[in-house]
This record gives sequence, structure tokens and C-alpha cells, in this order.
Amino acid sequence: MKIYHLSHTDLDGYGAQVITNFYFNNVKFSNSNYGREIDEKFNQIVSDLDDKKSIILITDLNLTMAQCADFSQKLEGKNAKIFLLDHHQSGAECASAFEWYFLDSSRCATKITHDFFAAMFKENEELKKFSDVVNAVDIWLKDDKNFEMGKVCLGLVANAKEINKIMFERENTLYQFHLLKHAAEFFNEKNDYIGLDMQIHAIKKEFFKFNKDDTLSNLISNYVVNLLSENKEKFSINYNEFRGILTYNIGNTSVIGNDFLVANPEFDFFIDITNKKTMSFRANGKVDVSAMAKHLVGGGGHVNASGGMFANFKDGFSYEAIKTQVVELINKKTQEAL
Repeated sequence: MKIYHLSHTDLDGYGAQVITNFYFNNVKFSNSNYGREIDEKFNQIVSDLDDKKSIILITDLNLTMAQCADFSQKLEGKNAKIFLLDHHQSGAECASAFEWYFLDSSRCATKITHDFFAAMFKENEELKKFSDVVNAVDIWLKDDKNFEMGKVCLGLVANAKEINKIMFERENTLYQFHLLKHAAEFFNEKNDYIGLDMQIHAIKKEFFKFNKDDTLSNLISNYVVNLLSENKEKFSINYNEFRGILTYNIGNTSVIGNDFLVANPEFDFFIDITNKKTMSFRANGKVDVSAMAKHLVGGGGHVNASGGMFANFKDGFSYEAIKTQVVELINKKTQEAL
């Protein structure tokens, strides 16, 4: 049996997945903000279903009545069951209409998930403590002894933007799990939330460090470049006779772009596009990206570092949809130049 666990992108969302990851092995995790992204993530899960028995678990996401009806319909004839564990009172109508929609506004989703599985399997004291910490901050129990620790964890997850979840969802989830696992080491009788706050930098470095120590920035760059190199065929694009790579919201574009091109000399340019419609172009002496930026989006800059604005770009929740728009832009501009 395979489990698909779709959850929110905050501490409570990832916290619920930490619980599931403890009790089960064969789990595929995905995360979503509200709105259209939930539908896209659910559709991805449905497209991955086969004849084997599957469970779709949704946590910390408040669905609409239309979404509930749509999800139920899409699972008709499938060997899959869906159930949702949530605490947002705005889902009361859905909870009353769909038997698989479990709502309890007195606890956060992480605690609901913990209590749900702990009742089925053996309870783990450390995991219970973890759910109590998340619960204290998520439903804002200011007088709870776990509240300050929860606040540190809340910021820990919110500021963990080093790995882009659109491009590398699995690695982003593993990173969040790493951060929360090490944070839980401070959930002791000392309640050392200040100690955790001071240790965050080292906890982050531990995830990205491979065979030698370095600055956090350099470690992150090396990690991301390795991921890009391992998946370079997926991210590859062409512009005239030149071959490049397209990333989305990758961050630290100058360093990562240059490091990737040095590590992969068969590539001529590097483009990063963001949800703000901006495009960053980087090269390493093989192509004039200022001319490329001007041609494609009316931008410009330097031979090896330029930028521009893709005004018609529509932000998306899958890399494929994002890449399609850039490829279509390149094809259109290339045809116009003929």
C-alpha cells in the first residue's frame, strides 16, 4: 500500500508529515499553499495512481465544497481512499458533507495526525512532545510552556527557503524533516528554545555539508549545483545553437549559475525565472546573454550577466508548466527573427 500525503507549507503542514513519516515507510510527500495549487497537486497524485491500493492523506489544508466534490469524483473507480485531517473551522460545511473530511478545531493538524496514528499504533513519547510543541504555536497558546519553542520552530520552517520546492520537492521535504528532527533534540526539560535559535545555522550547515566544511552559502550552492547537474537533461533548454539550463526561483543566481556552468562545460548559458516575472541570464564566455536578454524580453546588461522582465509570464506550481512558457517564448522570438 502506498500513501500520498499532501499537506500545507508551514510548520503545522510539515509537522503532520513528520508524524506520517515516523509511522509509515512507503509515503510520497507533497506540499501546497491554498488555492489552485491544491488542485494541481491533487491531480498529480491522481495521475500517479495505479491498480495498487493507495491512501491519499490531506492535512492542514481547508478545502472548498467544490474541491471536495471534485476530488471524490476523480477517485471513483480508483483503488484509493482519501481522508483529510484539519483544524480550520471554515471547513465545517465540508466536514458535515463528506465522511472522509475530519475536522477538529481544538488541535492543530500535527496533533490531530499524531493522535490519529498513535491510537492505531504504539504511541511515541518524543513524537507526542513534538506534536505538543507545534500545537502550542499553531493555535497560539501563549501561556503554554511549549509556546516559545514553537515560535522558534515556526520561523525555522518559514525561513527554510534554500531548496526550491517546485524544482526539488523531495529534497525540500527531506530538508524540512532534517531541520525539525534536530530541533526536537532541544525539546527537553530545559526547554532550551534560545539554544535552538542559536544553533539553527549549524543545523542547516549539517544538511548541506558533504565532505568538507565551508560557509553556508557555499555549501548551499554546491548542493544545488549537484542537484541541477544530476537532473540537467530535465532542465535543459535551447536558444539557437546554444544549450542552456532553466531554473525557477533558484536564489543566489550569480553564484549558482556560474558554478553550474563551470561544472557542466557542455552548457552555454543559465536562466532563472522568478514568480515576479524577472529573468536572470548568466553565461561563462560562450554566448552574449545581454543580446539574448534583449532579444527575448527587451532586457540587457553585461555579456555574462543580464536580466529582463517576462511580462506575459504566468506563475505556476509545476516546473513543466513554467518551462513550457519559456520554451514557447524562445520559439516565438526565434520565428519572428527569421
